[in-house]
Amino acid sequence: MNESIRRHSVDPSPLIEALFRRIETERMKDVPMLNAALRVEAVGFSGWSGHWLGMLITPWSISLMLLPGERGAWQGVADGARAFYRFASGDFAFVGSHEPEIGEYHSCALYAHMDELSDQDMARDLARTALGVLHRDPAADPAAPALPDREVAVASGAVRPLDRRGFLGSLFMRRGAPTARPIFPGKT
Repeated sequence: MNESIRRHSVDPSPLIEALFRRIETERMKDVPMLNAALRVEAVGFSGWSGHWLGMLITPWSISLMLLPGERGAWQGVADGARAFYRFASGDFAFVGSHEPEIGEYHSCALYAHMDELSDQDMARDLARTALGVLHRDPAADPAAPALPDREVAVASGAVRPLDRRGFLGSLFMRRGAPTARPIFPGKT
């Protein structure tokens, strides 16, 4: 945990994109799991509980990211340690990290099979839709577009049974995306 938290007063998307482009060219260079049809892009960053929350698309994953804003109390955690956050759709575990360009941030990997995405538009659509679902309480919003009937999907073999963290996996299946295998670190 960094004792001096770098707080962001404006949308940190440009800083995030520059950082992860550097990571792509330095740390991820020659890694075979990169999807050449995709590029680093910060999507939908906006204020959440006094901080900045959004999605990060890279050629190797799609992740939720949370960075300290100016107003909220920041729960600092050591690199690699977990912090849990509650959203309308459930609790999610984020992993603490620190990079000089942006300071401390927390991330939650949601999707890592990027080879199944054909282009940047598809990745961006998944990221935007996932952000919308994240903030939607399924019990409180019965008029919202329904996720596919999981019982039917599981019975047909289209998807494997998912726990409550599997809502994004169902989301990916709904949108005509390839077979989704989301990553959901955190509590069961």
